[in-house]
Amino acid sequence: MISLAVPPPLLAVAIAALISALITWTSRPLLQRYALARPTARSSHHSPTPQGAGIAVITATLIVALAWGTWANVAIPSTLVLATIVIALVGFADDMVSLPVLMRLVPQAACVGAVVLTAPVYARIVPALPLVLERSLILLAGVWFVNLVNFMDGLDLMTVAEVVPVTAALLLLGWLGDLPSPALLIATALCGAVLGFAPFNKPVAKVFLGDVGSLPIGLLLGWCLLELAWHGQPVAALLLPAYYLADSTITLFLRIVRREQFWSAHRTHFYQRATDNGFTVRRVVGEVFALNFMLGMLALGTISAGSATVTSLALLGGAIAIGFVLRRFSRHQGS
Repeated sequence: MISLAVPPPLLAVAIAALISALITWTSRPLLQRYALARPTARSSHHSPTPQGAGIAVITATLIVALAWGTWANVAIPSTLVLATIVIALVGFADDMVSLPVLMRLVPQAACVGAVVLTAPVYARIVPALPLVLERSLILLAGVWFVNLVNFMDGLDLMTVAEVVPVTAALLLLGWLGDLPSPALLIATALCGAVLGFAPFNKPVAKVFLGDVGSLPIGLLLGWCLLELAWHGQPVAALLLPAYYLADSTITLFLRIVRREQFWSAHRTHFYQRATDNGFTVRRVVGEVFALNFMLGMLALGTISAGSATVTSLALLGGAIAIGFVLRRFSRHQGS
């Protein structure tokens, strides 16, 4: 647990939010000129909108987390910082010129691999598995998580509705001693940075995150959840991002079954179908936020109770709630 001599988490959240908002506001004219996202048939927006505000979010996150870590004498893995910067640069290049799939996936895999494979050997989720097999599975899951955060960033405030509840829960867990201090710092700073971006992304959005934001957010958030799992709380680490995991993974599976080009842009995620089915953007993100808040409460409950029965009930409750929301999103409003 972090010493009380350092700034409380809410102050770090506020500082990160202020930095993120200031950078977003000052950079928007440049993004308007050089990084304009034009609407297509698969887009949820209807007019050209600047993208790239993820620069502000990631910059604010790293500045606050590293400064706080220096003050508190908490070391944030340098590999994570470097991987975040590299994956953000890849995302920025894709925002500008639309890179081929392999030119995106290879550096993403390298960044995730660097973070996972340099972790201490005692960091385990399932000790019965050979270390090489467990780390390989985590690597695959990490690459998928980075991309699914990117895939789900297709609606105004959608990433805010996901990241804020998850990082807020991680912040609370870290402050209570259930999450390692480096992950607490990252989660706290990321929560504030995304909140600072939120006013610019509310419907109708004035600016988008872009891949420069969604990809490194996926890396940082995935690492925090992995740290939670390594800290002995794999169920909580699964519950917190469960909506994103369900929407994106089910959608991927259905596209593969239909023999579609699953790597190409589309509008078949459940949250996208919801807007096509008569839901307003605000209603969709509101329901996602409420669902994520509930999943956060369930995750906290599994940790505080420490009971196999409570854990099983939490997983069942989370699955039912997610299934209910996905079913609502996939049906026409009023049907």
